Amino acid sequence: MYALLIGIDCYLPNQLSDGTSYKNLGGCVRDIRYVESFLNLKLGILPEQIFKLTASDVGKSEPAEPPEQWPTYENMVTMFNHLIEVAEPGDQVYIHYSGHGGRAKTAYPQLKGENGIDEVLVPTNIGNSTGRYLRDLEIAKLLERMVDKQLVVTVVLDSCHSGGATKGGDAEIRGLDTIDNSSRSTESLVASNEELTKTWKAFTKSDTRDFQLGSGWLPQPEGYVLLAACRSNESAVEYAFNGKERNGALTYWLLDSLNPLTPGLTYKVLHDRLLAKIHSQFQRQTPQLEGEGNRLVFGSDRVYLQYAVNVNQIDAYKRLLLNGGQVHGLSKGSQLAIYPPGTTDFTDVNKRLALAEVTSVGATESWAEIKETFRSEPIEQASQALLINPKSVKLVRKIRLVQKAEGSPEDESSKEIDQKYSAPLQAIADAIPIANGWVELVSDNETADYQVTVNSNGEYEICDPSTTPIANLRPAIKIGELDATASVVKRLVHLAKYRATQQLNNYYHRSNLPGTKLAFTLEIIGKQSNYDPAEPPEPKPFDEPGNTPTLKVNEWAFARLRNDSSQTLNVTVLNLKPDLGISQVYPCGSGNFITFDPGQEEILPLHASLPNGYKEGQDILKVFATVGATDFHWLELPPLDKPILVPTGKSPENSLEELLAAVAATQPPTKNLEPARYPASEWITDQVVVRIKDDK
Repeated sequence: MYALLIGIDCYLPNQLSDGTSYKNLGGCVRDIRYVESFLNLKLGILPEQIFKLTASDVGKSEPAEPPEQWPTYENMVTMFNHLIEVAEPGDQVYIHYSGHGGRAKTAYPQLKGENGIDEVLVPTNIGNSTGRYLRDLEIAKLLERMVDKQLVVTVVLDSCHSGGATKGGDAEIRGLDTIDNSSRSTESLVASNEELTKTWKAFTKSDTRDFQLGSGWLPQPEGYVLLAACRSNESAVEYAFNGKERNGALTYWLLDSLNPLTPGLTYKVLHDRLLAKIHSQFQRQTPQLEGEGNRLVFGSDRVYLQYAVNVNQIDAYKRLLLNGGQVHGLSKGSQLAIYPPGTTDFTDVNKRLALAEVTSVGATESWAEIKETFRSEPIEQASQALLINPKSVKLVRKIRLVQKAEGSPEDESSKEIDQKYSAPLQAIADAIPIANGWVELVSDNETADYQVTVNSNGEYEICDPSTTPIANLRPAIKIGELDATASVVKRLVHLAKYRATQQLNNYYHRSNLPGTKLAFTLEIIGKQSNYDPAEPPEPKPFDEPGNTPTLKVNEWAFARLRNDSSQTLNVTVLNLKPDLGISQVYPCGSGNFITFDPGQEEILPLHASLPNGYKEGQDILKVFATVGATDFHWLELPPLDKPILVPTGKSPENSLEELLAAVAATQPPTKNLEPARYPASEWITDQVVVRIKDDK
């Protein structure tokens, strides 16, 4: 296996034709270090098989690295060509780019038209007069050469195109909201214009291209997998997920999802998790999967996959010495499931011997204390310890109060600022106790899940960490209204519960390996303008390709539900709606589930609608398939601003319902849920997102 890793924090002084510039970033080189560590320690890739180009920002005008290691256009093309030269047919090739993405006036007007644009990767020296972009046509040609050589290629682009401003939030954007019309060299070091054009045409059905579809990077990927941070009109965020150091959202959750690397994991399943994690936190970032989604992640028999760390020692105090530490993603408080020696399939939770928690951590070794035992078998040396708590679901959300909103007048007096911003926000802080622990104010060294501010209209506004207002929080709440602060806090509680359900998943059962216990499919197979339930559906392809289909109001979509397991499963589907309500849509009414026999398939018709006054929104369909009987009505929520009713006179009947009841509780029983700690109920989840627009 070979890897090419490119990370750019330092951009030499630069200015585009409209006066804007690519600012320095803070998490791209860190992304590359973490990816390199994963590839080396988890996949066993030798350092000489990992090629890197990085530009670190150390507060000077140039990167810390020597110029031959900078991610310039020339160095990137050279390194791509070197990678193609040394890799042999059948080898795995992994490419990871963290840095600014951009859009520039096309260098190929004969192909894209005089007003066409190229999607580009932005080199560190774009500010130089000789600086030039690595353009989409060139990337397509380089990947074509890899595919022609029968290399197994994976591309991850943690960057965006039309980033926009962050407006002083807790997040940074890896892109620039402009099109660069500067005069730059269009001579390619990859291939002649004729070759590049020929390759591009071979990948496309026509000579024109809609840049608002999919990721926007490449047309119709074939022979490789592309994971892009966002759609072409969205933003790629970098954020301090641990409260201190920034990482790209795509890179952070990618590594989290691959640690441990579940046997049989496909890129489709991996993308499902990335979509749920990222889109629930940053609503204008929708990661895109293009290409061979059914391919196993790093799916080569010649690659050794280390799924867990060993137990090296057991002492008399129920403490375990593990051969894993900080470099493996462990930290104090990390929880691990202990399996018997020799375990390679971690999808069966019934094989777990115990649950352990790390009490002290070093670079490569850690001590853990046994918290709970599940079986009578003793824990031996070489038992396998599987990290489980990166998959936790956050219940309690952190809130930051931001004093001055974007667009506020600059010449306001201190008294005006206090009356307009400080006093109303202090009122929110004073009202936090009515949240019963569901939301807390951030401390100085923490990052926020939501930010509350007062906009220029004198209205409270709830935003995500990139200061993007949360969609469909209506009506607006004026700062002088009766119970305004209580209403804002109740909305924050509602959002915390909604996000917890959105992120709830059990990824340890997500596997396509033959014989896997649980496997279930939920997919949108097409749409239909008019549908008569008395007639068989005739789904047609969606107008726009990509991972998130779009419907117009009153159109119909069709979801396929299929039990891919060898055993009977009980199936429930919830709909997370644009008005932030959650309701059970399958089965309708008070029934808890529909039983699916092995191989059974159903087509579920879905009628597209929006709440009154909404012009657009999204529905998230979330399916739960369980071996036992489980009631998912616990997770239902009314629309925003309606009273949240906690089930009374009803007790959880199994350990999975205990988890669901925690989301429904008046007060959260814990800050984070650990789905993997509930092995008594075997269950699996999947979800799809559908956008709905009202064109009237």
